[in-house]
Amino acid sequence: MRLLVTGGAGFIGSDYVRMTLGEHPEDTVVVLDKLTYAGNERNLDVVRSDPRFRFVKGDIADAETVGALARDADVIVNFAAESHVDRSLEAPGQFILTDVYGTYVLLEAARVCRHERFLQVSTDEVYGDVPTGRSREGDPLRPRSPYSASKAGAEMLVQAYRVSHDLPAIITRGSNTYGCNQYPEKIVPLFITNAIDDRPLPIYGDGTAVRDYVYVRDHCRGIDTALRLGTPGEEYNIGVGGEVDGIRVADTVLRLLDKPSYLKQPVQDRPGHDRRYALDSSKLRGLGWAPEMGFEDGMARTVAWYLENEAWWRPLKSGEFWDFYRRNYRPLQSGAR
Repeated sequence: MRLLVTGGAGFIGSDYVRMTLGEHPEDTVVVLDKLTYAGNERNLDVVRSDPRFRFVKGDIADAETVGALARDADVIVNFAAESHVDRSLEAPGQFILTDVYGTYVLLEAARVCRHERFLQVSTDEVYGDVPTGRSREGDPLRPRSPYSASKAGAEMLVQAYRVSHDLPAIITRGSNTYGCNQYPEKIVPLFITNAIDDRPLPIYGDGTAVRDYVYVRDHCRGIDTALRLGTPGEEYNIGVGGEVDGIRVADTVLRLLDKPSYLKQPVQDRPGHDRRYALDSSKLRGLGWAPEMGFEDGMARTVAWYLENEAWWRPLKSGEFWDFYRRNYRPLQSGAR
């Protein structure tokens, strides 16, 4: 395949690029990335000298750039997105522009170039809060944040292009992903890097909101399975099937770093915070995929990486990072729980 991977300098996208070039020797990969605060060219250092790889700095909302790159590709895998719920509550417009309009630009290019596949990387958050049971691919989408609404809107466009233009498109919906090279605003790297520096670990509300944590390479293998073995026109959930709350994430980090429990700091809950996400991934498992990394082993590997790569993450935790951090994590009001 000749792949155009958008958002390929980000956390999950860069791991997918590294995996693809390592496991598929006949493939070529062009990465298109805008290099916003969460994109990092250093994530691609290990493949930079590979003759099958090329990096282009650019915006998926730029039709001219996208069209030129799409003409030399067979497949688009779209990771490019604004992806942090908390930031979407502050500035939803950028999420709509990138996640919805940007996806439209990519779909138009895939349609014009008659691509073999278009894979849209989406999220379990499009299902909304799931009090009981597990979300299946045919369930209604009930997004409850600007971020998840923008991802659901992108999915609607993908589905429309499937029907209107017979575009061979696939959608994957991944659960909370963690691992190496993740920008430190997300819960796992935030807790790890804060704990390393003996800073508080900010936990929303009572810390009992539940997520299904999937290790980044397992998520990437799931995307690759859906791309190569999945059926165009279908959606595939990618989740482990576990339930982990914020308290357990914090306790695991503190135990692995031998830090005191008093570093856990309850903060005001996120507005409209979904209490539980849970995925049924049996459809993807039917194609032969299964997660290989358990939560405890994955967390141990992730903590070790951040300990060994301070030169990667320390420069990221400065300036704008701390400005956002102070706005977002607010102390509990007196008497609140």
